[in-house]
Amino acid sequence: MTDSTTGTDSTTDTGTSGDSTGTSGPARRVLLGWGGAGLALGAAAAGGAVAVVRGDDTAPVAESGAAVPFHGAVQAGIATAVQDRLHFAAFDVKTEDRAEFVQLLKDWTRAAERMAAGHPVGEGAYGGLAEAPPDDTGEALGLKPSRLTLTIGFGPSLFDRFGLREQRPEALVDLPKFPGDNLDAHRSDGDLCVQACADDPQVAVHAIRNLARIGFGKVAVRWSQLGFGKTSSTTPDAQTPRNLMGFKDGTRNIAGTETDRLDEHVWVSERDGPDWMAGGSYLVARRIRMNVETWDRASLGEQEDVFGRDKGEGAPVGKAKERDEPFLKAMKPDAHVRLAHPDTNGGATILRRGYSFTDGTDGLGRLDAGLFFLAYQRDVREGFIPVQRSLARADALNAYIQHVGSAVFAIPPGVRDADDWWGRALFA
Repeated sequence: MTDSTTGTDSTTDTGTSGDSTGTSGPARRVLLGWGGAGLALGAAAAGGAVAVVRGDDTAPVAESGAAVPFHGAVQAGIATAVQDRLHFAAFDVKTEDRAEFVQLLKDWTRAAERMAAGHPVGEGAYGGLAEAPPDDTGEALGLKPSRLTLTIGFGPSLFDRFGLREQRPEALVDLPKFPGDNLDAHRSDGDLCVQACADDPQVAVHAIRNLARIGFGKVAVRWSQLGFGKTSSTTPDAQTPRNLMGFKDGTRNIAGTETDRLDEHVWVSERDGPDWMAGGSYLVARRIRMNVETWDRASLGEQEDVFGRDKGEGAPVGKAKERDEPFLKAMKPDAHVRLAHPDTNGGATILRRGYSFTDGTDGLGRLDAGLFFLAYQRDVREGFIPVQRSLARADALNAYIQHVGSAVFAIPPGVRDADDWWGRALFA
């Protein structure tokens, strides 16, 4: 919402994300064929660490129907210019066969390549054998790529299987229980996650649906979340979006063009370890319920005091413009921006890509609405955890919100080319 945990300013006056997050040139068109047993195409596993790129390929994609390159040293969907819609899914792994799981990751990669380029999965939704299910579900036929990005992550529980225990990164910690948490186990955790972002909601939903279909019997959806109305931006020259509380969100978020800040706060370096994570990041996902009915009855003055910014311009207390440097001591001690600011948290900075959500009602006549908070960082212990501890302890916004879902994932580096695949460095 605002600064960090739900914020308007940005847990930081911090986050970041640009357009291409460093992905390389145009995605290759790869012709695939799915059979009854799945993709028969394999990719040679090559060892070695992935170097972090500091490329200049971060210019925003102006056309909403365009394709974002899938291949690159880092995954798209992190520093990429934030799209309008989200479908996020966490999966439980059902297979105990390592080779079968590795093949699934290869199959998913090939499917993701095609969908990101605006192509149907495999041989498509029609024209194949009438006696067999089609390779693609078909609901995205005729639609543009819509800047679709697909970003995969590995949860802590995945490292309890497939002989991966020694490969679990030290930075992939189990999040502590914060004061005020009311977490639903059915909306938390997961062995895997896939974040699908696009400017067309049907394109994002189609992507998750087809990955779930390919994974049937090997993985199962644990929980998912639809999001709309991005609540933070990685393109600072664009208009700052607003959250469901009506406040601007992400004023100081990291931009996708700020390669130095991305290297410092978002991308895992080769010296951070383990080798397979170089060029990756860490994701914290939190489902934050907003008590919008209570908030809507609060006075304007109280709302502005809670955030530490005015509601119209978004200027910090005592300042005239949204992007004026905030004077934290002019804010109330429990103001959200003050508590989430890097200066309050030893410089802790994250890149945010949150989305608003509304999921019907809670059965008591209140909207089930809020913020699906997504934060990328180089180390969870130095990013989200210290900021959330500060907020959970004293944030005035806590009277109006509650964290009800939570997960943390290691985000591996990008897929370099058509012979690479998601997680190759981990399993090689």
